[in-house]
Amino acid sequence: MKAVLAYSGGLDTSVCVKILQEKYNCDVITVTIDVGISESELKQAEEKAKKLGVLKHFTIDAKEEFARDYVFKAIKANASYEGYPLSTALARPLTALKVVKIAKEEGADALAHGATGKGNDQFRFDAVFKSEAPEMKIIAPVRELNLTREESIAYAKENDIPWGMDPDKSYSIDENLWGRSIEGGILEDPSVEPPEEIYEWTKITASGPETVTLEFKEGVPVALNGTKKGPVELIQEMNAIAGKHGVGRIDMIEDRILGIKARENYECPGAVSIIMAHKSLEHLVLKRKDLKLKEAVEPVWSELVYNGAWNDPQRIKLDAFIESTQEQVEGTVKLKLDKKYCAVAGMESKKSLYSQEAASFDKKISQ
Repeated sequence: MKAVLAYSGGLDTSVCVKILQEKYNCDVITVTIDVGISESELKQAEEKAKKLGVLKHFTIDAKEEFARDYVFKAIKANASYEGYPLSTALARPLTALKVVKIAKEEGADALAHGATGKGNDQFRFDAVFKSEAPEMKIIAPVRELNLTREESIAYAKENDIPWGMDPDKSYSIDENLWGRSIEGGILEDPSVEPPEEIYEWTKITASGPETVTLEFKEGVPVALNGTKKGPVELIQEMNAIAGKHGVGRIDMIEDRILGIKARENYECPGAVSIIMAHKSLEHLVLKRKDLKLKEAVEPVWSELVYNGAWNDPQRIKLDAFIESTQEQVEGTVKLKLDKKYCAVAGMESKKSLYSQEAASFDKKISQ
């Protein structure tokens, strides 16, 4: 049997390669989807896959597609779940679609992922796999064998599986253009303060306050500080700018799809700042009735995506409404950043519905 595995190069997916080979008797093809992963991690993933004896390994650059077709939709929807901008949930459907594409091209019999039976990703991968390739078997070794983190580490050691992590820290990290999540290990105790070592994007290095200007057109950012930028470049630069001010650290108790409460840590400097600017601009240019309806739609859209229902007709229908409101969302927003602080410092738009004369207390009410 030939199986195509969504491969990150981390502990779980590295263990999956060996399990698929030995316990499921599979020839394994690994696929790593670049949705904002560092060059070093991509190279390491390829090297690990080859050391594990995979049949083939594919690295697919999907950053532009992810930013344009997934992140930009999330910006328009001000997408957040229980207070944090969606990131991992946005990337999973794209990753799954690319894995299916490779599987069909390679004549595979099965689709595989490294999600556990307690997390959210099992639903996100399964939903796309089932809808796009119902004829293929789905194999989820970690879930099916009910492996704990400790058991996976032990299996990796016993089988000389390279995964490159200090077992005493044992964090599970997922990273893409729009956010970085860190969970597991000592972070599972809500009483423990997250150690500074878990953070990479939000270390405060700025010497003082900074004001940046974001320009939006049809609901998406198109320029930063007056310079036009492509989607990937703009997001990466905003991550760097907001990150050096410590903006975008989130430590929360999250309700997973299964109803389990989990302690989650996120870094999403660009997402926090861009969504703040976008939401503020909407209040300047949209009518109250449209804002109210959109504010009711946004959490529904976000929860559908969080739950893995990217292909759900309801999500697509809600998209149509959200898109219709974004034609008006055009203008510039100034953000002030300083010491984990981000606030709107001014905005303007040719499509503004604000009238200073009508709002001013220094003007009489028109008779």
